[in-house]
Amino acid sequence: MRTLLFAVPMFLVMTGCQPDQHGGADLFTLTRDSAGIRISENAKPTEGSRVWQIGTMPAVTIGVREGEDHDMLHRVRDATKLSDGRIVIANGGDDELRVFDASGNWLESWGGRGEGPGEFSGLDHVDTWPGDSIIAWSGPGSSILVFDSEGNFGRSFKLERNDEDPMGFYVFPAAVTAAGSILAGQIPSIFDRVRVEIRDAEGGLQSSLGEHPGTEHHRVESISGSRRMITPYEVIFGPAVAQVPWGDLIVHSVGDRYEIRAFAEDGALARIVRRDHAARPPTAEEVQGYIEERVAGYPDVLVAEQRKLYESVPVAENMPAFTSVMVDRRNHLWVEEYELPGEERPGSLWTVFDAQGRVLGFVETPDGLEIFEIGEDYILGLWRDELEVEYVQMWELVR
Repeated sequence: MRTLLFAVPMFLVMTGCQPDQHGGADLFTLTRDSAGIRISENAKPTEGSRVWQIGTMPAVTIGVREGEDHDMLHRVRDATKLSDGRIVIANGGDDELRVFDASGNWLESWGGRGEGPGEFSGLDHVDTWPGDSIIAWSGPGSSILVFDSEGNFGRSFKLERNDEDPMGFYVFPAAVTAAGSILAGQIPSIFDRVRVEIRDAEGGLQSSLGEHPGTEHHRVESISGSRRMITPYEVIFGPAVAQVPWGDLIVHSVGDRYEIRAFAEDGALARIVRRDHAARPPTAEEVQGYIEERVAGYPDVLVAEQRKLYESVPVAENMPAFTSVMVDRRNHLWVEEYELPGEERPGSLWTVFDAQGRVLGFVETPDGLEIFEIGEDYILGLWRDELEVEYVQMWELVR
């Protein structure tokens, strides 16, 4: 026994490992450096435990079934909270940035649909920008617009093609970094391999992170009359791809294992965060349920054909390890647990890690809430009622 207790610390010292037990006996992190890469190995928090709590009711709800046009939301794409408490909503139904006070009362609307200065075509994203400005953009190929804090349109710019890209693909804006740059790239859900870049405040290439894995597709050939078609299908139970700024790093990870990989601006792998996870393959019943769920949306005359096509699609070796990744205003990493078929959770379950990649514990967010932003003491997201009416809600986050 004495030899074992002595051998473990010696091994940790020799390999540069730093054991860290924190927040309770169930939270343990082993951190080591390997070839300049910081690796954190974390234990899974105890089932049923919660490190932070979410309020029992939303603190603010914006949206109504019937009322004034500016209070009725449709196709909400994003929302953000400004430093003075105002909430800005990207309402895709009319391409307006709608501004509400801290209590949820409408103040004014900016932008609108059109091709003129300060107008959008397919509004998709809104975020804060250095200097108390607001940045927003539409779909692929559209301009990125910058407004001041009062909604005055300042300027617009586009992400130009990277001349070094031999394929000549456009990259699309994805998120704003902490330094005020733009994370951009090809859309991971469309391509098997994607280029990831950092663009500056004028849209120019600041740095390239190179190519990274996208979503794995299987291309299925079918014949319709005299036409031969090739359709890409996602691998059954294939993992999602997470891409998000994390401090001065960029997370780009595939959810086939519980491993969050973060890269420096030059594309070098800088950090790996792992957590204990029991991988398991999908059962035959789960695969069939997956197929039936997807063919259910087709007209009856096409169901049998689509079922046959889906049955030719490969199945992932294991269930996904996680669903999505977010970063809050304190630079904590939130990793959403994958909900297995048949599981009935009251809400989404997240594992939270601190800025160094140490596990802090589980947090459960309200059922049906699509989260846009996690602040110091709030979460902001989209919720739909039984009639599919949209509401933007802010919930208290008690750390």
